[in-house]
Amino acid sequence: MATQTTWRTSAARLAAEVAPAGSRWRGPVASTPRHLFVPRWWDTPPGVGYGQWELHDGPSDDESWFAAAYRDQTLITRVAGGHADHAASGALTSGRPTSSGTLPGLVVRMLRHGEIHEGVRVLDVGTGTGYSAALLARALGDGLVTSIDVDPYLVEAAAARLDAAGLRPEVVACDATGPLPGQYDRIVSMVAVRPIPPSWLAALRPGGRLVTVIAGTSLIVTATKTADGAAAGHVARDWAMFMPTRSGADYPPALGDLAKDQDGERISRGRYPVVDAGSSWELRSMLEVMTSGGIEHHFEESEDGRRTAWLAHADGSWARAGAYGSELPEVHQAGPRRLWDLLDDIREHWLLNGALPLYGARAFVWPDGAVGLARGGWRRVIR
Repeated sequence: MATQTTWRTSAARLAAEVAPAGSRWRGPVASTPRHLFVPRWWDTPPGVGYGQWELHDGPSDDESWFAAAYRDQTLITRVAGGHADHAASGALTSGRPTSSGTLPGLVVRMLRHGEIHEGVRVLDVGTGTGYSAALLARALGDGLVTSIDVDPYLVEAAAARLDAAGLRPEVVACDATGPLPGQYDRIVSMVAVRPIPPSWLAALRPGGRLVTVIAGTSLIVTATKTADGAAAGHVARDWAMFMPTRSGADYPPALGDLAKDQDGERISRGRYPVVDAGSSWELRSMLEVMTSGGIEHHFEESEDGRRTAWLAHADGSWARAGAYGSELPEVHQAGPRRLWDLLDDIREHWLLNGALPLYGARAFVWPDGAVGLARGGWRRVIR
């Protein structure tokens, strides 16, 4: 088993990487044994596509455990309904990640957006492994930190691991989209939401600050509660993506082969080459904002250079675009909306204006959770 000196040396190196000199978060990162919070995790084996996972057991290999735990990377701890803690040695599984130990650098960035200082009471939304609650408790003390997660096992495991690290913040199992267990000066979310739950504004004290990511996008919204019960702020000039909130053990089934091979109701020539919009965070975010959200993306590039992208939405809209290299694609579309046309409209706006209006936009959060965005003459409401 690795020694105290080993993990402290590793944690200090991680702290220097993710927290600037003078940051209030450097000390908490350096003094928190992250390996305790991720004893087992899922990873994609070499040469295997995303969605296939292999179990890693930390205590059986200290060197690999510490290399993973003290690297600035996300470690997937739960796939579909299966937590790594409960898997048999050498297990393989498939599905979408449903919980993780978020990369420490992102945790620190979200906490910095929260403008957290001594004496504020903080709600950490999305307990996960408990690591973000640990950093908060190190910085503020146990009594000012509450952490919530929808998954009772995650709460139980995180509380035990926090206790093993000498930390005892309040950790509660509850649905973050429903009533919250207190009143807070700061709400910092490590899960994505759309819209912002009304209960967050109700639980936020006047002048309190919330920080969250809009589901399906990379938009970090920061807002301060105003006297009328709403909140005002902006979209940070920063980006992040988190798993969305869930109410059950897994997310609803993917849309699957909705756009895979069938002919579209409309077949046309695209205006721009095929792009992997799912991995282009700004394009993806703008498409989510300009629609009702929930678009699924898939992209493939064959050895001969053919690029194919699929978009699908639960309302039945889908699009498939395919072409070689920089050629203009043949586009198949069907359903109530033409998703690829919307994407091409966004790309045209980008080319004509040199940027999209998302990052730095003013943000207004109404008591019902809807978020209004505004920049220059551009306006949009996220519901």
